[in-house]
Amino acid sequence: MHSSFKTIGIIGKPSDPSVALTLSVLYDYLHQHYYEIVIAEDSAHFIVDPSVKSCPANAMGKLCDLVIAVGGDGTFLAAARAIVDFDIPLIGVNLGRLGFLVDISPNELPEKLHNILQGRYTEEKRYLLRTKVIRDNRIIHEETAVNEVAIHRWVTPSMIEIITKIDGVFLNSQRSDGLIISTPTGSTAYSLSAGGPILHPSLNALVLVPLNPHTLSNRPIVIADSVEIEISFCQTTQINALVTCDHIEIPEVLISDKILVKKDPKPIRILHPEGHDFFAILRNKLDWSRGYHNNPNATQS
Repeated sequence: MHSSFKTIGIIGKPSDPSVALTLSVLYDYLHQHYYEIVIAEDSAHFIVDPSVKSCPANAMGKLCDLVIAVGGDGTFLAAARAIVDFDIPLIGVNLGRLGFLVDISPNELPEKLHNILQGRYTEEKRYLLRTKVIRDNRIIHEETAVNEVAIHRWVTPSMIEIITKIDGVFLNSQRSDGLIISTPTGSTAYSLSAGGPILHPSLNALVLVPLNPHTLSNRPIVIADSVEIEISFCQTTQINALVTCDHIEIPEVLISDKILVKKDPKPIRILHPEGHDFFAILRNKLDWSRGYHNNPNATQS
C-alpha cells in the first residue's frame, strides 16, 4: 500500500538534548523513504543536515499532511493545539514518563511508523476545550486546551468562591482552591490526581472536579460535552484568580470576569498503531492488575 502522506512534520520537545537521537533516527528513516520533512524550528538544530527545512510549529498545518510529536504528553499537547485548525493527523513518540497520548516507544519506531505510513493504523478523534475570559462584555483572552481548563486561587491564602452555570442554568456555588474542567483525554491527568473519574476517550462528556472544596459533599460531576460552562466569582473583595489551559497560564483574572468554556468544534486526529488498547494503556501506566498480565482470566486466590 502506497502512503497517502507526502510531507511530514516533526515537533520535538524544545531545548531538550535527550530528543536528539530519536529525532535523528526519525529524520533519517523518513528521508530514506523519500518523504518531504519539515522540522519545528526550535528542534531543527538537532538534525545534522544543512538542507533541513524548518518552520514554526503553528505553521506546520499549512505545509504538512501529518505531524509526529517526539517527547512526552506535554509535547503532544502543544503539537495538538498548533495543528488543530488544519485537520491533519498526529502521531506521538514517547520519550516521557507516563505517556497516555504518545504510544510509540523509540525502539518500536521504525516498524510501527512504517505500518502507520502504509495505512495500517487506528484513528481516533479527541476534542479540545476553548476558553474565553470575558471582561466588560469583551473577550480579553482566548485559549484552547486538550486536557483541561483549571481555575485556581492565585497569590492568596484564601479560598475562592466560584459560581458554575451549565448552559445558563445554575449548577452550584463553592468555596475551594479552584475547579478543573476536564475532557476525557485530560481525565487521566490533573483531574485524576484531584480525585476525578477516568473517562473513556469515546465518551461525549466532560468532568468538573473541585480542588479541595470547603464542603466535602462537593464532588466531581460528569456532564455532556455539548454544553457551555460559565464560571464567575462571588467574592466581596478583590482576589485574583489564575486560569490554566493545559500548561498555558492566563494570570490576573479578576473577580468581575466571566470564564466561558465550551468544546471546540474541530477535533484533533490521532493515529495509533494497530491493536491500540486504551484499557491496556491504563493497566500499564497506572500499574493495575499486577501479576495478571499474562492471564487476564485468572482469579485471585
